[in-house]
Amino acid sequence: MADDKPSLTRWSFQDFEMVYDAKFGRKRLPESGNSDRHNADDTARNGSALSSVPSGHVSGPSELTIYEQYRQQERSAVHTNGDLSDRSNEKPQISLLPPYESAEMRTLAESLCRDIVRGSPDVKWESIKGLENAKRLLKEAVVMPIKYPKYFTGLLSPWKGILLFGPPGTGKTMLAKAVATECKTTFFNISASSVVSKWRGDSEKLVKVLFDLARHHAPSTIFLDEIDAIISHRGDGRSEHEASRRLKTELLIQMDGLARTDELVFVLAATNLPWELDAAMLRRLEKRILVPLPEPEARRAMFEELLPPVPGEEMLSYDLLVDRTEGYSGSDIRLLCKEAAMQPVRRLMGQLEDIQDLVPEDELPKVGPIRHEDVEIALKNTRPSAHLHAHRYDKFNADYGSQILQ
Repeated sequence: MADDKPSLTRWSFQDFEMVYDAKFGRKRLPESGNSDRHNADDTARNGSALSSVPSGHVSGPSELTIYEQYRQQERSAVHTNGDLSDRSNEKPQISLLPPYESAEMRTLAESLCRDIVRGSPDVKWESIKGLENAKRLLKEAVVMPIKYPKYFTGLLSPWKGILLFGPPGTGKTMLAKAVATECKTTFFNISASSVVSKWRGDSEKLVKVLFDLARHHAPSTIFLDEIDAIISHRGDGRSEHEASRRLKTELLIQMDGLARTDELVFVLAATNLPWELDAAMLRRLEKRILVPLPEPEARRAMFEELLPPVPGEEMLSYDLLVDRTEGYSGSDIRLLCKEAAMQPVRRLMGQLEDIQDLVPEDELPKVGPIRHEDVEIALKNTRPSAHLHAHRYDKFNADYGSQILQ
């Protein structure tokens, strides 16, 4: 690179020695004319980038990380024409990163900041059809403690670990997005690639930094998607790498620490294989919620939304669709409706291919309505994907799940 600043990830011994001497006054920096050394101002700025910057004590933009500069630009863009009269009523902004002592931990924290969902996922509870029990449990486990903290103290302290389990395609990730939308908490969307590193010891540090960031931005929600890929059974005779054991141990320790604090940090995990999880993790995921296959009422609501009736056209038989889709997940129903909607397009494509000349876009014919025979073809071409192991989820829910009275 043409930049003369030393990179934070590639420090030479001379760079470190010069910055250390400049910060702590052991030696004077060389004059700017010395071609063998970096410029004194650049060196001082690089040295300040090594140390942590507490909130509210920033002397210049060079001491900000790229994420903090982005946040500062967002805050300044809100106020236009120099009108800052309403800033006194705003909630004080906190720094993006906690005050870490080392540049290594700060770099790891910056990599995890990319997994923070800054904007709202825009998924409402009403947009999720069915799953009333799961939504009710999530509201009392996450939403209510944030809105009414007065009632959730002592024995009623909020659950810190929630597990969403069920067949694939039933809406577990959508429920997590709804929590992020409704609670307005800092949402960390974490997968296995976020906390697993090829460097020895970095995976455990990433887990620790993740929970430090969550406490710093509390109230916050850590969403661990496909958690069975991170913490499966330990010590059952199968080959397990030492780094994997250390990662699992660190995650268990950090989860155990959440239960001993009053900070509003929630761990929301999702998995399709709950029986693969370690028993120690199941103990820490106190609230275990089954997200089942959609009921007939939920399937009918999905069909009415995805295949709405067209005025003046043939009315589709939603009751027949509900009866024929027993065992289908929400994702399977969406694929079924997509296949049915493709049939009129295929008929239209066959007509256009017979025309030799290219038809202008404004003269293209309209797509016809979806007929009953289109739905029949879609039912023949689409099969359910998650109904074979539905009984295993019911058994796991009977043994370990969280139930509520209707």
